[in-house]
Amino acid sequence: MNAIASAPAETSAPPHLQAIKAKQKATWESGDFGKIAEIIVPAAREFISRLPLQPGMRLLDVACGSGNLALETARRGCPTKGVDIAVNLIDQARTRAAAEGLDIDFIEGDAEALPYPDESFDAVASMFGAMFAPRPQVVADELLRVTRPGGFVALANWTPEGFIGKMFRVFQKHLPPPPPGVPSTMLWGHEPTVRERLSAFAEITLERRIAVMRYPFPPAGSVDFFRRYYGPTLKAFESLDAQAQAGLWRDLVELQSKHNTAHELGTTEVRAEYLEIIARRL
Repeated sequence: MNAIASAPAETSAPPHLQAIKAKQKATWESGDFGKIAEIIVPAAREFISRLPLQPGMRLLDVACGSGNLALETARRGCPTKGVDIAVNLIDQARTRAAAEGLDIDFIEGDAEALPYPDESFDAVASMFGAMFAPRPQVVADELLRVTRPGGFVALANWTPEGFIGKMFRVFQKHLPPPPPGVPSTMLWGHEPTVRERLSAFAEITLERRIAVMRYPFPPAGSVDFFRRYYGPTLKAFESLDAQAQAGLWRDLVELQSKHNTAHELGTTEVRAEYLEIIARRL
């Protein structure tokens, strides 16, 4: 969860790539991201509502998690597939789809090596997912590869200036530096970097949007919620001794409190900025 910084070259593999990938997989399979995903369902619906989708368009949800985007596009009549590295989240997505009678093909897979032929999809989407893969240019090239000519890629990525970027800087203060050779996750919310990574696309539209995240408990409870269910937060606390855990918890509560816009006592509402990216292929 590295904060924004100067990016190393993105075309070569960082040292110990497989170990990095294994750690990421274990992180996202820990906790229960499905609980976190429930908080951002409204933002997912808003994101999908703005896309130029038509019934019958083939769509891929990359780093689909428990299926927020995929379920929404399938409800709109789009034949949908979803891929994610976390097996438990794929299972949750399948359960959610089955409960609604939606025919969605969810499989385990890597955003850096999508298990689909070239030009398979009319649209490819990812919300707060593909941005976490360790080799962003490889991800960008894969998104292009599986999109048909005339199709588009739509991404929602947290910005370094927004609430999540600030939260990552809190983690950076308390945790060891990230592995060498892995660019900052937050660069996927940095407009010049995004344009460079997606330069092979014909047309790129960027808009800053807000995801409103509401919790039925006060800021301290919100931090505890993430500590229990959000894999990166859970793993961060596990890596620290008791004293360091207390310091991290205190700083996260302070951040949640500072940005809490809720009017109802005992609740938390945070407005988190993200960059909405729509890139059309030639």
